[in-house]
Amino acid sequence: MMTYLRRPASQTSSTLGHARRAVAWLLLCAACTSESPGTQTNPADTNVAPTAVPTVAPAPSAPTDNPTSEPAEQQQELSCGTYERVDSEQRNDIPEYERNRDPEALAARQWGCFLEAGSTAATDDDGRRADALPPVEADAGVSDGGAPVTTSGDAGDVAAPAAPDFLSELGCLSDFERLASHTAAGISVKVLVDRAAPVEAGDDFPVYFINSTRYGIHYDFASDPAHLNVGPDNLLPPVGSLTEFNTTEYTSPSRRFLLGALTYYAGSDTWVYELAPNDTSTPSLILTAFDLVEKHTWIGSHVKLHTTSEAIAQAAQQLPEDIDAVPTSDLISSDYQALNLATSIGRLRFISSEELESQTKYVDFQDIVVLDHVPNDISVTLGIITDEFQTPLAHINVLSQNRGTPNMALRGAFDDPELRALEERWVSLEVRQDGYELEEVSQEVADQWWDEHKPSTVAIPNVDKETSELRNIEDLVNLEADSIYDAVKKATVTYGGKAAHFATLAHIEGLPVPKAFAIPVHYYFEFMQTHGFDAQVAAMLADPEFQASPEVRDVRLEELRDAMKEAPIDPQFMSELRAKLAADFPGQRMRFRSSTNAEDLDGFTGAGLYTSKSGDESGNNPDDAERTFDNAIRKVWASVWFFRAFEERRYRGIAHEDVGMALLVHRSFPDEHANGVALTNNPFDQSGAYPAFYVNVQRGEDSVVLPPAGITTDAYLHHWDTEGQRTQYLSYSNSPLVGPGQTVLTTGQIRELGDALAKIRKFFAPAYSRGTEWWAMDVEFKFDADPGQCPELFVKQARPFGNR
Repeated sequence: MMTYLRRPASQTSSTLGHARRAVAWLLLCAACTSESPGTQTNPADTNVAPTAVPTVAPAPSAPTDNPTSEPAEQQQELSCGTYERVDSEQRNDIPEYERNRDPEALAARQWGCFLEAGSTAATDDDGRRADALPPVEADAGVSDGGAPVTTSGDAGDVAAPAAPDFLSELGCLSDFERLASHTAAGISVKVLVDRAAPVEAGDDFPVYFINSTRYGIHYDFASDPAHLNVGPDNLLPPVGSLTEFNTTEYTSPSRRFLLGALTYYAGSDTWVYELAPNDTSTPSLILTAFDLVEKHTWIGSHVKLHTTSEAIAQAAQQLPEDIDAVPTSDLISSDYQALNLATSIGRLRFISSEELESQTKYVDFQDIVVLDHVPNDISVTLGIITDEFQTPLAHINVLSQNRGTPNMALRGAFDDPELRALEERWVSLEVRQDGYELEEVSQEVADQWWDEHKPSTVAIPNVDKETSELRNIEDLVNLEADSIYDAVKKATVTYGGKAAHFATLAHIEGLPVPKAFAIPVHYYFEFMQTHGFDAQVAAMLADPEFQASPEVRDVRLEELRDAMKEAPIDPQFMSELRAKLAADFPGQRMRFRSSTNAEDLDGFTGAGLYTSKSGDESGNNPDDAERTFDNAIRKVWASVWFFRAFEERRYRGIAHEDVGMALLVHRSFPDEHANGVALTNNPFDQSGAYPAFYVNVQRGEDSVVLPPAGITTDAYLHHWDTEGQRTQYLSYSNSPLVGPGQTVLTTGQIRELGDALAKIRKFFAPAYSRGTEWWAMDVEFKFDADPGQCPELFVKQARPFGNR
């Protein structure tokens, strides 16, 4: 088995040079964007990883004028029905293509390297080279000048001739490597079959294995006059523009070229032929290219078909039984996941989730923590390594993005003997896309690093403690007088960052947001002063023991929260609040959501630090007897003094006594059909080459950022800006609420949500896009419905993602 691992040049006993393969679902397919119509690519078209995410994308077998349009009756059915994945194993005959495949001839053929002069090699019984060379390092290859490369083999280091622009056959592993582009998942050579080439009757179409470091995309090779654009003897038809090429060569049944890639996936030790997920090739076209790849490589009958999309998977069901079609999930077996790429220095500590939950161990903000499970709640650290994979929108990753600290997952990390050898020592951790490095350093180096890298103090804007109006959400901001950015800042000092951003959503035409209002920070500060809690806070902050010990801080903060939950709220305020709720939300269960003036600031989001609670005084549900409005409000106010929130503010230098809690209030969603979070940009590609919305969604009310043990969620990329609006699934829900072969959202709901995300992205672009820099809005949404009704979309939150 070949393994492609990038390792440090040198490694000492105090350095862990682990460089793990990147996680599969970070690897993206290529797409043609509406803003840049000439950028559509295919697997291995660039030096990024080839497509490595399972996809669900109902696509027509032939192009249409409007591939996203559907009959009105189908739209209605999809918006309320269930989209089912096709799992049929039925295969049909393909009359338009007669196979010319002789398995015995494939197995008997003798292969040798074409790029090494005089090379001959014995083969095994399957026609593969028995002495195939080990892979070159991932950054090796042919230079732009065509200089020779050095390949390591049993005979030592030898100078190999420069690789050509293409080969018509691959005789050994070395041939493949010298043409390949290297990626985190494996290595890949682009393949092109020319169906317009003049051939004798009964002969095969020519197949080209392209130098994929020299030709970044298929079009670059096809349009080269030295090869296929008219050709040296003017015998071939001309190749048009890139836009024309993309329009026809991935969608037209009468296309000239068959485009794909031969890729080796190191994680599963598997060779595959793969197409772009948006390729609408018929089974006959797929079979033509697959057979040619099989016949013209030393891999022979060991090559498999990678089903990069649901449409290709359905086409594969009609292929002959001897073609092994495999989904992405069978190809990637990565044990490493890079969540936030960064470097820091801290003390390496191992803490179990049970120790965190039971508070028998505490973390300090100068710790790099190794965890056995993904926690939903952890105080600030300088780095996180989890034994379990995370979702990009998990609270701990959002916090890591906000802090700029490294975050990664590594299966087996909690019991890794090499990591354990560095426990309680000062280490430097670097998280890269292709791997990580962990190296022991001295405390002097750690102290110096902290002095140079500790975060700058986050200043809270002047808080407005005087305004006492319970204001409807649409009246919080004045977008006629202020820009979105300025309007949010103005509203934050009175009604908090969450309410301020929510207020702007109410101004997006056609965006479904629940009716809401906001309670200002005035009532929180009044509550703190009335009961002497502000003086209690001042005394704690002045206590050296409180400042020195996390255990003491945790106990004292809990005592403060308990006292706040028991103290009465001003009856005049509660009377005014109940009157508004009775008038605007009669008999409804209400949600009181945290909205502080110390969140969604420049460089600090405060995501996940505080809590939200529901209250119900309708009397309709006996179980809600304790969920009164005032109990809900007190619990949210008390969450200002959560231990983790305090530690985060301590790390950031935020003045605790200046933090005020406002409340965003709207109806509760106790029985939602589905809930989820989304990013209005592709978190796995910040180059902008593959634009998409990232969505993580679950049926019912189970958490999507921290699902129950053993429960997976639907996670997908929605290529909203591309033709066909493909949906690529990274994972599927196994919730008992989701039927076998079903997805959480229907096709109609996916498009409805995509429309809402597109509106949000466009609306907030003037405030947060900052030129061409990658940016995204972090969006929370629900699909909610009464029994027997179609689920209705509601957008509950939109805030800038990361340090914006």
